[in-house]
Parts: sequence; C-alpha cells; structure tokens
Amino acid sequence: MKVRIFEIFTSVEGEGILYGTKTMFVRLAGCPFTCFYCDTKESLPMDSGVEYSISDACKMIDEQLEDHTYKVNFTGGDPLVQHEAVAELAKHIQTKHIPTYLESSCFDAKKFQHVLPYMDFIKIEFKTKESDFVDSKHYPTLLDNAFECLRTAVNSKKKTYIKIVVSSKTTKETISELSKRIFSTISKYDISGFIIQPTYGISEPTLEQLLAFYDVVVPYYDEVRVVPQLHKIIGAP
Repeated sequence: MKVRIFEIFTSVEGEGILYGTKTMFVRLAGCPFTCFYCDTKESLPMDSGVEYSISDACKMIDEQLEDHTYKVNFTGGDPLVQHEAVAELAKHIQTKHIPTYLESSCFDAKKFQHVLPYMDFIKIEFKTKESDFVDSKHYPTLLDNAFECLRTAVNSKKKTYIKIVVSSKTTKETISELSKRIFSTISKYDISGFIIQPTYGISEPTLEQLLAFYDVVVPYYDEVRVVPQLHKIIGAP
C-alpha cells in the first residue's frame, strides 16, 4: 500500500476545541472539492506531494515526532481520499499512546467508517451551501454523508465536535437549517463542542454576522463558540 503525503510538520493547533495544543500535522494530498476559502490549495491536486510506502511514512512520522506532542492530526486535502492508508498510519500512531485526530469534510460515510476505529478525536465539519464546496445538485448527497458520519461517530462514543466555517456569504437561514437538522439527529450531550469558525483573509464575516450565527445555535447548544484560526494570528503554519 502507498500513501501520498504533502507535508508533515509540528505546530500549534489553531482550530476547534483543542486549539493551542502542540500537534503533529500529517497533511495528505488530494481533495475533490474547491471551497473558495481553502487555505491549502496547493495540497488539493491528487498528484501533489510525494508517494511513500506505509512503512516509510510511519518511519518519517517517528523521526519527526517531537516530545510532548498532544496529538497527531490527519488533515489535507481530505484524508478520506486515502482512507485505507490513513487507517494504517493512525493505527501506528495509536501504538505510541498518542491521540489521533481526523480533520475531514466527511464526504463519504463508508470511508469514514473505515478510519473511525483508529481515531480518538473526530471533527465533523458541515459545509454550507455558500462555501462553493460542490454544485447545488450534489450538495444534498454530500451533506447526507456528513450527517451519517456524525451519527456513526456519536454511536461509537468518539470524542466528537462540530465545526462550521462561515463567511460574509453565509446566511442566517443556512445556519438555522443546519443547526435544526444537527440537533434533530443527535443530542447536545453527544458532542464535545460546536465551533463557528470565521474565514480569514477572504470574505470575512462581520461581527454582527458572527453574533447572529451564535444566537441561532445557542438555543440548541449553549456552549457554542466563535473561534478564529489561532495559527493565522500567531503566524504559525
């Protein structure tokens, strides 16, 4: 089995409920989508990065793993594109008793189920229809997959949280529709957080928009947080 890796590096986690933790990022190459705010466009092509055997990739991870690393984050691109390889890498990390973390758009529920046993933290990201994630014809199918991933993660008792990236294009109605469906699918007690993440450097939402989005979610989940990308603020990769 081979795996195509764009980069491996250690930095400060800048997003989600574990922001501020020392994290090794394993960035997988390849993503089939084109969100307009994507900040890693260079890793999107399926032929980007370098191809390695699984054993060589594990060796690279071992050599670069720093002391006091809190977790290993599988990101991209989108890791589910190479789900079988990601499962093998995550299985290797777990032997070192370091938590693993999946950062994916959750576009394929079957591939998600394959990697889930080897992940400790799960971020379920719901893309809005304004994100240019995919065309309107295919958006409902991909959204259905994300909801199936949410159900699977929760039923597996994984530490799961939700993230929605919002921009100036995002509407209050979109957040309302997503929130209503999320909390008719799971209980607020099933998740460890709900993050509203504003875009950075492109179509940034106003404070008024962010407060409006917050107000939409809080009746369902009163621990909702607006969290910008910390690593951008401190100049970390």
